[in-house]
Amino acid sequence: MTDPIKITSLEAENVKRVRAVQLHPSATGLTIIGGNNNQGKTSLLDTIAWALGGDRFRPSMATREGSTIPPHIKVTLSNGLIVERRGKNSDLKVIDPSGSKAGQQLLNAFIEQLALDLPRFMQASDHEKADTLLRIIGVGEQLAALERKEQEQYNERLAIGRIADQKAKYAKEQPYWPDAPDELISASDLIRQQQAILARNGENQSKRAMASLLEQQVSTLTARVDELHRQLQTAEDELTAKTADLATARKTAEQLVDESTEELERSIADIETINAKVRDNLNREKAEEDARAYQQQYDTLTADIEQLREDKRALLDGAKLPMEGLGVADGALTYHGQKWDNMSGSEQLRVATAIVRCLKPQCGFVLLDKLEQMDLGTLREFGAWLESEGLQAIATRVSTGDECSIIIEDGYVQGEEQPLPDEPQSTWKAGAF
Repeated sequence: MTDPIKITSLEAENVKRVRAVQLHPSATGLTIIGGNNNQGKTSLLDTIAWALGGDRFRPSMATREGSTIPPHIKVTLSNGLIVERRGKNSDLKVIDPSGSKAGQQLLNAFIEQLALDLPRFMQASDHEKADTLLRIIGVGEQLAALERKEQEQYNERLAIGRIADQKAKYAKEQPYWPDAPDELISASDLIRQQQAILARNGENQSKRAMASLLEQQVSTLTARVDELHRQLQTAEDELTAKTADLATARKTAEQLVDESTEELERSIADIETINAKVRDNLNREKAEEDARAYQQQYDTLTADIEQLREDKRALLDGAKLPMEGLGVADGALTYHGQKWDNMSGSEQLRVATAIVRCLKPQCGFVLLDKLEQMDLGTLREFGAWLESEGLQAIATRVSTGDECSIIIEDGYVQGEEQPLPDEPQSTWKAGAF
């Protein structure tokens, strides 16, 4: 694999706020273009983007205000290509090391557009950033399928959980009567039971009446015996028989026990109340059973969702990521578990740089604007990380401190000899324009 292509030198004149600047960026790490506001720092980055990225990066007012000389840009790349724009129309000329001419198509083959316009990536939606990362590591479709399945099961579990909660709440709201029977009572069954008891009690009453009658007859016959001596024998025989019958009847009557219909009468009177309690208990049992069933479904779906999430983690763990700690959660890009809006500014820059670098690994540089958001310690750490990754970053920073590689002042490099005002520059010369 060939080394990533870097920018070895830049010469720019009369582009936006740039008057005349020559730059030799470090091959790796940070090259910081410093200066106060409105001095031409960002204009220098726009110059590089226009030179390498084509007319889509051309500034709306490309020629420096007040200049009669058209823009002139020359960028030399580490692969030997020389990219130049000059003349009234700022025509592009690309010369490869062999001396043959080429065009924008050759530049597009190895220069990543987002490396020239990193803010476009940083301002993209969370979903777009995640898609970019997944496209790089080649698991986008698999992860999307897992996330769709996870969302479907999450929605199903959410619905099941709500139903289970409703069922459980409904069950708790149902009255419960521990003294009620397990089944509904039938009024006709109770009435039949009552009628059977009344019939048996009627038979008992008949037997009691018979016993009473026999007692009367015995009493009458006994009186007659005293008076009817003539009929003594007959009367004695009849007396003996009737006495035996009486003994039998008395014995039977003494053993008889009347059944009470009081419980049945209460049940008949309270049947609606009892049945209402039974229905309440049945409703509660059914609601509790439903709640248990839905809870089981909820628990099963929870286990399925956890397995899908584990599959997603395994898929990302097995992929070659641009940098350690990157991931995708809920369709959004994450870094050490934090989504984009929770990352620090320096973390966002590092993540964006790493991802954009992987889109076209042969593009070994990136342009960064407004690095004043980083303190000096973070700046040094970021520069060290770039060097460890073999990346070249050309950045701007509102500062005139020692961390700056060059300082731009009124469109020039501070400290370099400047040409006289309105002095035309017909040829390029190192350090002078």
